[in-house]
Amino acid sequence: MAKDTPRPITLLIAAMGGEGGGVLTSWIVSAARKAGHPVQATSIPGVAQRTGATTYYIELVPATYAEIQDREPVLDLHPAPGDVDVAIATELVETGRVIERGFVSPDRTLLIASTHRIYALAEKMAMGDGRFDSDKILSAAKSMAKKTLLFDMEKAAADAGSVVNSVILGAICGAGVLPIGRETFEETIKEEGIAVKANLAGFAAGFAYGKGEVVELKRKRDITLAPAAPAAPAYRTHPAGDALKARIEKSFPNALHPLVLEACGRTLDYQDAKYATLYLDRLDTVAAIDRARNDNDWRLTSETARHLGLRMTFEDVIRVAQLKTRPSRIARVRREVQAAPDQLVKQTEFLKPGIDEFASLMPPFMARPLLRWAEKKPERKKKTHIGLYVRTDTFWGYMKLRMMAGMRWWRRAGHRYKEEQKQIEHWLDLVRRAAAVGRDFALEVVELARLIKGYGSTHKRGSGNFDRIVAAIVEPALAAKRPAAAAVKKARDAALADPEGETLGKTLAELAAPVPARAAE
Repeated sequence: MAKDTPRPITLLIAAMGGEGGGVLTSWIVSAARKAGHPVQATSIPGVAQRTGATTYYIELVPATYAEIQDREPVLDLHPAPGDVDVAIATELVETGRVIERGFVSPDRTLLIASTHRIYALAEKMAMGDGRFDSDKILSAAKSMAKKTLLFDMEKAAADAGSVVNSVILGAICGAGVLPIGRETFEETIKEEGIAVKANLAGFAAGFAYGKGEVVELKRKRDITLAPAAPAAPAYRTHPAGDALKARIEKSFPNALHPLVLEACGRTLDYQDAKYATLYLDRLDTVAAIDRARNDNDWRLTSETARHLGLRMTFEDVIRVAQLKTRPSRIARVRREVQAAPDQLVKQTEFLKPGIDEFASLMPPFMARPLLRWAEKKPERKKKTHIGLYVRTDTFWGYMKLRMMAGMRWWRRAGHRYKEEQKQIEHWLDLVRRAAAVGRDFALEVVELARLIKGYGSTHKRGSGNFDRIVAAIVEPALAAKRPAAAAVKKARDAALADPEGETLGKTLAELAAPVPARAAE
């Protein structure tokens, strides 16, 4: 590059699949060329745990071809740490990746990033709360960048009836980091001829953020989206709902009514009135402990109510089918894809049942030998998983799942149901016995329910970790009438951090190790 050619402005865009990073790059390049600026863009495709991540890199000379006498400058193809003027991230953890790789510098970089989250598979699969700490990423962004422009781009796009990439383009223009006018960017969007109104609306929304105009953006769409009407709680629409509600209001303090109503309604929706009554019967045995203390501390009942409601509505194939065919879910999917009332939405559900799922609905005398047969050779389980693609936007596809959801009457005869009820009763018995030793100890035993979730191998690992903690800590403490709240918490945290159980094994070994005697002074 000639000495009198200005240094190029460098832009790095970190986007995920489906967010239009390529279109955004194309808009910037086209607008730059329209304005007469030398520009070059490259993309580096990558693989991430969320739809694939791609990095786009742009170098744009702030002077026009006329100003540099039509010379063609040599521009770089790849970004270099410490040499990026504008870093753009379409999601918060992508912001963290850009910072971690050194592309955000406190002496030069403007960071334009969205604060919304799209959770990675590792976060979703964690036994406990596996979410990355958003506050740490935001703090790092503000300390590492020279200047930041952070806002929820997903919400801004939804409010404008547009998509994220047009909002980002508007933010770039509004921030004034490129020598390209607003009209040029808008002309570029118009010339592309795709969703022009929506993209211009998104551009305007982003431009307002870029200029620092904090305004309430109104929805700008030519269609009316279906309102997000919440589904009525089961206890309000079921014939047995009034009687259950009356019992809750009579048996529990006012502060617990919303929680117990929600959990009881969940069990009513999951199975039937008899099952909801069983939920209240079980909860009453714990509430009696708090009631006897007469100190107005209902923490044990509150935490048990929450976990009991979740445990009694465990996920099986019947529950999955029930949830996937709900009108409220279908309406939510339509809202997420921004479908107009007269638009058809094709929806395909992917299911992959295996031996565990089939055995869960069989009577115990049939399920047990089948599961033992499968356990002898784990590869058998892998071979028996059946991949199913069910089009729930078609009549027959929808009816298949509705028929499966309608098998609730059979659930009580299934192996999984009977095993779950045994485990729930065992857990509640531990809670009641622990309460006689110490309240904090009982609360930690209640929290052990967090280990048991999902189905298949996930459920098996969680149940196994639960049993290990009970055998190694809870039962010995109960036998000795010695509270062990801290030990239970430490072991539970280890199990949640590592579902495979290695960390838990080390933790249990440490807790079991004798405390060394102090050396004589």
